[in-house]
Amino acid sequence: QVQLVESGGGLVQPGGSLRLSCAASGSILQVNAMGWYRQAPGKQRELVARLLSSGSTNYADSVKGRFTISRDNAKNTVYLQMNSLKPEDTAVYYCNGYLIPYGGSWSVYWGQGTQVTVSS
Repeated sequence: QVQLVESGGGLVQPGGSLRLSCAASGSILQVNAMGWYRQAPGKQRELVARLLSSGSTNYADSVKGRFTISRDNAKNTVYLQMNSLKPEDTAVYYCNGYLIPYGGSWSVYWGQGTQVTVSS
């Protein structure tokens, strides 16, 4: 069974930086895309960044130039480097994967979420 586990969240002051990690475990046959979403209380979950297997990336307009998504295939890990953090970045951040588990078909997986709080 595939699992995604996030880490790296915490409390940071405006203008600070955090690096989130998402480690994938289980038998994965193929990965189409990995991404990061976030959800603030009372708001809908929104896409923050996405990384396709081709290497192409997509970012929400609100984070362009500040956040960078990357991967380490050897470690089965995707990262989100967050710089110049703003209070409006405060949310629970979720790792997302669109992949094929061994013996299965294309499926979407979610991590448990990690809290990011930007406050002075």
